[in-house]
Amino acid sequence: MDSAKNLPVAVIGAGPVGLAAAAHLLERGLEPLVFEAGPTAASAIAQWRHIRLFSPWRFNVDAAAVRLLESTGWKMPRPTALPYGGELIDSYLAPLAAVPAISSRLETGARLLAVTRLGMDKTHTKNRDNTPFVIRVRHSDGETRDHTVGAVIDASGTWSRRNPLGTSGLPAMGEDDAAGRISPPLPDVLGRDRASFANRRILVVGAGHSAANTLISLADLAKDEPDTKILWAVRGDSAEKVYGGGDADGLPARGQLGARLRRLVGAGSIELHTGFGIASLKALDSHLSVEAVDGRTIDADVVVPCTGFRPDLDILRELRLNLDPAVEAPVELGPLIDPEFHSCGTVPPHGARLLAHPEKDFYIVGMKSYGRAPTFLLATGYEQVRSVAAALAGDAEAADTVQLELPETGVCSTDGGSSCEVPAAAEADSCCSVPETVSLGFPTGLSHGRSGLA
Repeated sequence: MDSAKNLPVAVIGAGPVGLAAAAHLLERGLEPLVFEAGPTAASAIAQWRHIRLFSPWRFNVDAAAVRLLESTGWKMPRPTALPYGGELIDSYLAPLAAVPAISSRLETGARLLAVTRLGMDKTHTKNRDNTPFVIRVRHSDGETRDHTVGAVIDASGTWSRRNPLGTSGLPAMGEDDAAGRISPPLPDVLGRDRASFANRRILVVGAGHSAANTLISLADLAKDEPDTKILWAVRGDSAEKVYGGGDADGLPARGQLGARLRRLVGAGSIELHTGFGIASLKALDSHLSVEAVDGRTIDADVVVPCTGFRPDLDILRELRLNLDPAVEAPVELGPLIDPEFHSCGTVPPHGARLLAHPEKDFYIVGMKSYGRAPTFLLATGYEQVRSVAAALAGDAEAADTVQLELPETGVCSTDGGSSCEVPAAAEADSCCSVPETVSLGFPTGLSHGRSGLA
């Protein structure tokens, strides 16, 4: 970042990883400028406040962020406790965003539209590495403005872009027309969304931990609303991987989740349909008819899409990226996170070197750095931004010294296109915390920022 060292570093997304990036940049003497599309920091996680993470607090906080918070008198929650998404916001992320060093550099209601180089599109090479970036942002006042920055850290997550219900990476036939009967990922079926699910026929689609969380919540709802009918469709021939390792799981709360889900299916409280790849949805007067590739049909009032998330790469079209062709992660990272071969806990620690693109001083971090892979842990994102901040500050040795201790988390997802729970979110809205999006170690957790979410 030598040529633009007097310019700020744009951080896109004020989820857990984006705020951690700001904290690390500040420690390095760099100036962060944080843009969050939502009305508050961690807006993606706010959509799954009701989801409890599988991973304890100690895996869900960043070291630089903690140091910044402790300078204000903040006290760390009990390290072994398992926070809900709402607690993650109220006890950690909201206080972090309110620290003056962060709040003075944070703009909410600011949606990224594009990133490019000042005065040149992606076809121009001469002096490219020494040319500042321009980020185009639509602000809360409705105006669109360009900001000139020296580097860009994209921690915007994947929560806002769920995978479609179809089997080939495309929406199923009729999916768009049926949108009114398709819920958001990770709905709050026991709280704010209860009326949409009580005493109705609900089809949950997907084989990740977001599906497991939703199914168990629906089973709890059915105890009080006995006319609630719960159906579960997975593409694979079995749901065994969703049930997980039980007592052997490195994250006990997740092992318990899988064990409970198995019992509910065995007792008939949840009707499981395996090998059910969705070909089409037909919106009828009173319900949806969901047809599988093999011709089987399921009638449902509401469909819950727990099919995972994918990154928004359109905003990066004018940058020179080098992405893995399968999972759409940085090319050197892709083989290390491919969910067909890796789980959350088997991904090696990695930093700026593996996250780098041909576009100098541009990094994708957090859940979005994993592209379509659902194996992200929040702790992994924190190590990413520590390394990236060191690289931008010119400390190559620190950037290359990456260390991370993770729990052995087992299999994170099974069905093609599904993800762990992390939402995150995204920012996920979250593999091993909560929203598919999002473990945080996001919605497993904090996929993903299931985080936005970042």
